[in-house]
Amino acid sequence: MTPAEVTTCAIIERTLGGDPAFRRVDEKVFLYKEGSSIVMIHVLPLGEDRAVVRCVAQLVKGITLVPELARHLLELNATLRFGAFSYIGDEGLLLFTYSILGGPSLDSEALLTTLREVAFVAEEYDERIAHRYGGRTMRELLGDRCITEQSLTINLDRDPDDFGFN
Repeated sequence: MTPAEVTTCAIIERTLGGDPAFRRVDEKVFLYKEGSSIVMIHVLPLGEDRAVVRCVAQLVKGITLVPELARHLLELNATLRFGAFSYIGDEGLLLFTYSILGGPSLDSEALLTTLREVAFVAEEYDERIAHRYGGRTMRELLGDRCITEQSLTINLDRDPDDFGFN
């Protein structure tokens, strides 16, 4: 880990460590439960001396990205205060993500606000989207106890050059 990642993880632990809704999953991956949403916190390097805190809430699993849903999500992305909906096709996962700058400048209040806002958006839209377009919400999956920590840690490390807009 870079020094910025180490510092970022320490600030996350100091900010959330006493909260029973918080859990460290891996060296740079944490989970935070707010309401019925679970937000994954992933610390990533940004160059040699900076870090990013990516907060991700899984809204719906087993959903197909049909054109109408894609259009609705893009329109929502344009109107939300921050963050964006995203889709991982291999797993049929609809996510809401937002990243903030980590490192020594990471502010505890900004981290908490980000986590709460990501969870709020997830709770606001998950059931509506699943009802209209199919798939299962996190609440449904957790109720069935099909979710493990491993399935909550989503691999978002794909290289943007691999998307091929050619």
